[in-house]
Amino acid sequence: MLKVAIYGKGGIGKSTVTSNLAAAFASMGKRVIQIGCDPKADSTINLLGGEPLRPVMNYLREEDTEPESLEEISRVGFGGVLCIETGGPTPGLGCAGRGIIATFNLLDDLRLFKTWKPDVVLYDVLGDVVCGGFAAPIREGYAEKVLIVTSGEKMALYAAGNISTAVKNFEDRSYARVFGIVLNHRNVENETEKVTAFAREKGYPIVGEIPRSNEINRYEDMGMTVIEGDPDLPVSRQFFALAEKLLEEE
Repeated sequence: MLKVAIYGKGGIGKSTVTSNLAAAFASMGKRVIQIGCDPKADSTINLLGGEPLRPVMNYLREEDTEPESLEEISRVGFGGVLCIETGGPTPGLGCAGRGIIATFNLLDDLRLFKTWKPDVVLYDVLGDVVCGGFAAPIREGYAEKVLIVTSGEKMALYAAGNISTAVKNFEDRSYARVFGIVLNHRNVENETEKVTAFAREKGYPIVGEIPRSNEINRYEDMGMTVIEGDPDLPVSRQFFALAEKLLEEE
């Protein structure tokens, strides 16, 4: 089973990368689970025709009981991808990271992996604050590989540095390791040079480059990934290439 956590600064495009990777794996015949680990709970929306999925934390608050089946907190999207969103606490109350931990414990109780038997599991994780909850995918053994999504923007690289430090803190415990950097182009000045220098300093390869693309925005406005919209586009081929790299090492 390939288990990958995709981290990045909020708004950097990690959900776009994750959902397009999920769609690419599914198009390659893989059985995929995508788990959104962000309070915004919008990770899987473009796999679900633009319809938001009710987050697990919302279910627990509104029903005041735990679900008895996976069907109550998940939905199957494009290509058969099983979509789950952790969500977060009521704004201003509670800790978002605790929502991730509570969701993971619930998924363990519901025997998610034994029931669904996935080939690929993708975790879409906010990387602005890598506290205990947001670090759960890498420190609890859920993920084995980490992709860090960044652009050449200063704050995106700063967040990427924090994520790198968090992963290194768990290296001696045989937890997840950084597989590489995904450069999501924002067309800032000297962007490739800046990200290349960052990757070289950290000792990570750049394993994917996603060009600035109006096609991604166009299909997301339609509630789709670009993989679903047109798998033959050059930008779609970049997602397929990244998926193949991840599978090759696996």
